[in-house]
Amino acid sequence: MSGFLDRSLPPHIVTLVVATAVSALATNVFLPSLPGIARHFEADYAVAQLTVSVYLAATALLQLAIGPASDRFGRRPVMLACLVIFVFGTLVAIWAPTIEVLLAARVLQSFSAAGMVLARAIVRDTVDTDEAASRIGYITMGMALVPMVAPTVGGVLDEIHGWQASFALMLAFGVLALGLVHFDLGETNRNPSASMMAQVRTYPQLFGSRLFWGYNLTAALATGAFFVFIGAGPFVATELLGLRPFEFGLCSGLLSLGYVVGNFLSARYSRRAGLNRMMLAGNLVTVFGIVLALALFAAGARHALALFGPLMLLGVGNGMTLPNANAGIVSVRPHLAGSASGLGGSLQLGMSAVLSSVAGVVVTQQTGVNAMLYLMLACGLLAVAATLSVMYAMLGKAERND
Repeated sequence: MSGFLDRSLPPHIVTLVVATAVSALATNVFLPSLPGIARHFEADYAVAQLTVSVYLAATALLQLAIGPASDRFGRRPVMLACLVIFVFGTLVAIWAPTIEVLLAARVLQSFSAAGMVLARAIVRDTVDTDEAASRIGYITMGMALVPMVAPTVGGVLDEIHGWQASFALMLAFGVLALGLVHFDLGETNRNPSASMMAQVRTYPQLFGSRLFWGYNLTAALATGAFFVFIGAGPFVATELLGLRPFEFGLCSGLLSLGYVVGNFLSARYSRRAGLNRMMLAGNLVTVFGIVLALALFAAGARHALALFGPLMLLGVGNGMTLPNANAGIVSVRPHLAGSASGLGGSLQLGMSAVLSSVAGVVVTQQTGVNAMLYLMLACGLLAVAATLSVMYAMLGKAERND
């Protein structure tokens, strides 16, 4: 591969995909092992489940620091340091004597967030805005395969070798990412900031930008529609549609497949169509899919495909929207790309966590499938509005420059 493992050139996309996928793998590969973890440590299942929520919370907070750190010290040293911490945390997890130590190890593993945060900033350091959307599309398309297959792989490993096997896989993946970053990633931040605090003090530049908020809200609401499904989908599928967990896993794979298709479309056409039109198209595809599901249920359809078939379009829409919205976030103030990426990722994750919790409360036996779909539709429509606000702001900016 031309330019691969040559630090004098921009990093190969394989390196960025692997570095980004570490966090996705650490998020869900061990989920089938949660009951085994609870039994191993003689803990309640709710305590074992904290290994998920603690990881997500730490990831959201770390994104606020990783971005400014990379703007100050450079992308390469921050990425390497975070992957070293992840590898160390994974070793601690494998040999954890108590559930408390395992939870602490999960906090260390959350440093894998550097892959998500810095891959976007690195791309923006090396190419222009529209090309950045295309490359981010390829990166997210590649890493989308990980959450599609990770739980299945984790379940097989758990059956054969127990819960530690999933963490051993994380360790191997982390070492691979560390090696690729070491040999392939040169420094791409050519204009480091004067200090960490100086970079944090530039946040008002981002907060005061209508474009930054527009791109962020577009990404957060598009992601939020999916997390509404994450929060309520298992209940809807098993309690209201009568699916077994295995059947739910197969059906929900349609959303991941749709996401890969959307990522491909984004990678293929973003440079030609531009960020904003691709975002708008993606959000409209999402809204159409949700409206189609509502129409099918209103017509009396109760088959699982009446839900998951149309919601595959949610995956397609997100795959089209998110690479472009994230490219926009890091392009509003290019000299603050790392900070913008970290801040944007934290805001997106925070909104998604809230919407997922709301969905879990709102969707009940009484409110049914429609409650979930209407909440998702609200997210989709608001995402369309956020995208239109970006387009309006860009139009105004162009007119002022004439």
